[in-house]
Order: sequence, then C-alpha cells, then structure tokens
Amino acid sequence: MTALLRYQISLLLRSQRWLPPLLLYGIVLVVGVRAGEPILDSLGFAAAALLPVTAWLVRICVAQEPAAARAVTAAATGTPRAHLASLLAATVFAGVLGTVGTLIVTMISKPENADHTVEVDRLPAGAAGLLTAAVCLLLGAAVGALCGRPVLRGRGWSIAATALVALLALVTSGSPAKYAVTVLVTGSRTGVVPMPGLPLAAALLVAAVAAAVACALAALRG
Repeated sequence: MTALLRYQISLLLRSQRWLPPLLLYGIVLVVGVRAGEPILDSLGFAAAALLPVTAWLVRICVAQEPAAARAVTAAATGTPRAHLASLLAATVFAGVLGTVGTLIVTMISKPENADHTVEVDRLPAGAAGLLTAAVCLLLGAAVGALCGRPVLRGRGWSIAATALVALLALVTSGSPAKYAVTVLVTGSRTGVVPMPGLPLAAALLVAAVAAAVACALAALRG
C-alpha cells in the first residue's frame, strides 16, 4: 500500500491537476480570511473551504491513471487496493494543504472572540481548527469517493453531484462538517474553544463507509 500511495501521489504531482484545487483554496482564504479577524471565525471558514477542495482532489486522483496503467496496477495489487490508494493520495494531499492553511490562518488571526472582549488562547484554537479541518477533509473525501469513478462514470453527472453533495455536507443539519464548523463559530462568540471530537468520529465513520463502497464497486466495475 505504501508503494501504491507513493505512485498515486507521484502521478498527481506530475500531472499538475492539483493546481486548480490549490488555487481555489488559496483564493477562498485570501477573500474570506483577513488578518486581525477573530481567530475561531477564521478557522471555521478555512475548514469549510477544505471540504469541496478535498472532494475535487479525490475526483482527480480516482480518474488520473490511464486505463492501461490502471489495468496493470489492478492486476498486480488488486482493484480495491489500487482504488484505495488513489483515495488516500488525494486525502494526504488535501491534508497537507489544510494543515498549512490552518496554520497560516492561526498565525494571522487575532486571538480574541467575535466581540473582541475575551482573549482566546492561540494554541488550543489552532488545535480546534485542525480538528475541524480534519472533519471537513474526511467529509470531502467521502463526497469525492461517492461522486467519482467508479460510482458515477459520467463526467457531467459526476461534477454536478460533487458540487451539490459538497454544498449539502456544509449546510445540512446533522452533517458532521456543519456541526463542527458551527460549534467553532459559536465558540467565537463566547471565547470558549471547542474540540469537535464527536463530529470527527462521525466523519471518520462516514469516510470509511464511503471508501469501502467505492472500493467494492471498483472491484465489480473495474
């Protein structure tokens, strides 16, 4: 699996298809996050932006390998393992992106609550931001896995479904991503830093189920 993961990451980096999602994430942060704004609000915004970016990266990774190379890889390692490696490659890349973005937002934001009346410790706030980003990353990976190849083969349907489901994951009540971001923003009002442990556990479960479904369908459909 380690060799497969390195292979998929290498394919992604050489293809430069990672550049549009990276630019999207950077532009969203530049537009939506400004230096000196309350730290928890900014971290919640940065985490939410990571969800659609991760879904996009997953769609790229599961379809980046040429058909002939995919057949060889599947014959050597098994289709489910090969597909799982592509999902993990996108998740790792998005994780690095989200970690860097969260650290930058933590450093440039003001360590105060929304009313600028309560001081917020920067270190716990950054940790909460990383956990919230992890929740959004896992939900984004699940969206990409269920809306990309081999679950949805049509490019048009896949793109439309990815955009719609990613939006729903951010705004639908009961979504771990919405809950984690909402709790972080709510904490900004009081100055209390929340740790989204329950949403993280739920996101891990959703991502694991989505990956299992996608890998099982990859074995059936090729």
